Amino acid sequence: MRYPLFLSDFDGTLVRGDGTVSETTKRAIAAYRAAGGIFAVVTGRGLTSILPRLRELGLCEGLVVAYQGATIADIATGKLVKDDGFSREDALKAARLLEQDGRHVHIYTVDKLYSNMEDDALHMYERICGVKAEIVTDMPLSELIVLKNLRIIKELAMVNKEDRRPLMEWLTPRLGEGLYVTCSSDFLVEVMPAGQSKAAAVDFLCNYYGIPRERCAAIGDQLNDLPMIARAGGKFSVANAEEILRRQTQVVASVEEDGVAEALAVAMQETSSGGAL
Repeated sequence: MRYPLFLSDFDGTLVRGDGTVSETTKRAIAAYRAAGGIFAVVTGRGLTSILPRLRELGLCEGLVVAYQGATIADIATGKLVKDDGFSREDALKAARLLEQDGRHVHIYTVDKLYSNMEDDALHMYERICGVKAEIVTDMPLSELIVLKNLRIIKELAMVNKEDRRPLMEWLTPRLGEGLYVTCSSDFLVEVMPAGQSKAAAVDFLCNYYGIPRERCAAIGDQLNDLPMIARAGGKFSVANAEEILRRQTQVVASVEEDGVAEALAVAMQETSSGGAL
């Protein structure tokens, strides 16, 4: 098998616009695993959001990567095998910047979501992710971090699509080298600690399973998938991916046309004499 470890983003890559995973893709995952491959989901979602969805894919054991790579858990038990996040100083710094200009902000602990607004955007987010936010309007979320002594894993702002790039460009120099800005959708600008990216997940999983990076494949669609794809040996993107991903990868069909299934077929091919592609 060319790539015995296959890492897939979830939203926009595995999950179609209607919120479902196609039967074709489910069968492809099952066939890949039956042939001895290790399939893992690597997502920006939190654990409480992603764990229930894995059952649809027939994934009842193994590891799942959440929060962009900051958190990795055993699927069967929910036990954390990697549990990183912000320092208190960095969590406050990021939250205070995100809160400026009355933005809609979320902060996450390993198992909870806090939002400073309740609106249609939040309700849509809750519906998609299968989570319920705790609404905090009587104080800034940055103050809540201190008051409740919260250990923060991820922070984000919900934005209009046209505001995504300007906010990223505004945040990046103000956050400094200890933090980085990324996106998992057209409407989210996310802040994570430096080093807690999907690239870190590649390193962790390759080491955990004893598989060299050149024999690990990854597929995604959004900016937060770039570090993972750059780190993996096999580089795939779905046809609906951001252009910057498509320029650096083998492009397969869109999420609506079972791109993951197409990439898994490539992953299952026998390794040529020249080595993995």
